[in-house]
Amino acid sequence: MSLVSLILALALEQLRPFDRRLVSTPLAAYADFLERHFNAGELQHGAIAWCLAVVPLAAAGWGLYAAAVWLNPLLGVVVNVAVLYATMGFRQSSHFFTGMQRALREGDVDRARAILSQWRGGAYPSLSPSEVARLAIEDALVVSHRNVFGVIFWFMILPGPAGAIAYRAAERVAEHWNVTRTDLGEFGAFARRAFELMDWLPVRLTALSFAIVGDFEDAVYCWRTQAARWADALAGIVIASGAGALGVRLGMPVARDGVVEDRPEMGTGDDADTAFLDSTVGLVWRALVLWLLLIGLIALARAVG
Repeated sequence: MSLVSLILALALEQLRPFDRRLVSTPLAAYADFLERHFNAGELQHGAIAWCLAVVPLAAAGWGLYAAAVWLNPLLGVVVNVAVLYATMGFRQSSHFFTGMQRALREGDVDRARAILSQWRGGAYPSLSPSEVARLAIEDALVVSHRNVFGVIFWFMILPGPAGAIAYRAAERVAEHWNVTRTDLGEFGAFARRAFELMDWLPVRLTALSFAIVGDFEDAVYCWRTQAARWADALAGIVIASGAGALGVRLGMPVARDGVVEDRPEMGTGDDADTAFLDSTVGLVWRALVLWLLLIGLIALARAVG
């Protein structure tokens, strides 16, 4: 049932991408409501608000799924597909990546920079085509993990769609209550730590899958020696392993809003270009096929057992 739900949700999302604002906007409003009523600048208040933001949503998803299965198992599949469609998918951000691919292939660097600014925020008026490709690959690797692999992992761990809901809600709340916001004090720290804990194993499984379907030796080497240098440790694991698997150099300083960001070098091999954009898409899809095959084998083993 889980594998069928995943395949149907991915197919539906390819046919008609889900408008993520339908989920992110009400969730942001709810997070703002909890912040107004619980934010006293302390860690424990953030913990209470996080529980109220994530646990009821996950519990409601499980309850809806359980009721649907009780009525008819096929309704359970419908609930799973609907939740996965809303919480998972490549196409939620892929139009940015595709737009940059097309612009760079046509030699329109200004349009590629403009699309990159829309995706990442900030201005990048002086980036070279290689630097644009480099940032696009980095974001594509991280987004593929958080929009696909992380959701799949928790969907398989918790009953029904509860895991998918919990992961997506935790990710959005952690982003909304970012600890860099000076007005929150320690309030947002719990959300960040909770998401880091939830993502600890999924991010490593994503990195391992990139290594398996790419250049295994370089992916593991970059993961072990470079990932810890990235500002976001979890994202660093995905970027380092993906860069090694692709044989491309990522990271390195770039100018954003007129200020040079000091970023470590990640990966090994050649400079990024449009060919590596295509390779990134292939890497992510091969990793997804690997995950689906493993889930299918697990399901088959359970059925036989």
